[in-house]
Amino acid sequence: MPSQPFAWPEGKRAALSLTFDDARPSQVDRAIPILNRYDVKATFYVSPGNLEARLDGWRAARDAGHEIANHSVTHPCSGNFLFARCNALEDYDLDRMERELTDATAAIERLLGVTPTTYAYPCGQTFVGRGEGVKSYVPLVAKHFVVGRCAFNETHNDPAFCDLAQAVSLDADDAPIEKVMGWINDAIAAGGWLITMGHEVGDGGRQVMLESTLESICKYAIDPANGFWVDTAAAIGEYIHRQRS
Repeated sequence: MPSQPFAWPEGKRAALSLTFDDARPSQVDRAIPILNRYDVKATFYVSPGNLEARLDGWRAARDAGHEIANHSVTHPCSGNFLFARCNALEDYDLDRMERELTDATAAIERLLGVTPTTYAYPCGQTFVGRGEGVKSYVPLVAKHFVVGRCAFNETHNDPAFCDLAQAVSLDADDAPIEKVMGWINDAIAAGGWLITMGHEVGDGGRQVMLESTLESICKYAIDPANGFWVDTAAAIGEYIHRQRS
């Protein structure tokens, strides 16, 4: 027997969270002005070092209602990425990983006066250790945050079923609007929660969400006729949590 459709607020048909990683300068310079023009609130997963480099811009983003969220202190990933070889998840244990989470939260609280309630796994990877000693740090994220956002996934989230500590996201870097509209249509058809992930924002290049794509998403999402709830990962994640409690 099919389950009842998930009850989004105000009769909305689906939900969308636009998320961006790493607190890159182009997010301040190019993404936030577009988002503010359409009054669309997004989630920015930051590490403290990059946050401090453009602190005035991130304070303005906070004041505009955007979510400033946790992306760890040092962005540890698998050492299979050469850039992470000296900070490899394979060399972490759970205690060290928990310090990454709590120290980043403390730094964001100190710099911006907000307490992050969502987290994005660097490189989308959720483990520490190697071989028989590998452990998931998803339980740590569930302990400290309402939502843990994964990366490089293949679909939207089913709000009635998804594990909020492993919420999936689709990579919007380099994605033309036609591709994103396919994701949007799929989410609307299923009543799902679509999360997009981006890095740089501009006209093209590696790990760049196109400005034209971002602007088109905003135009579509704010049109009441489309029945889309667009909001931060925290706002939508907290709503899902309450509905399921």
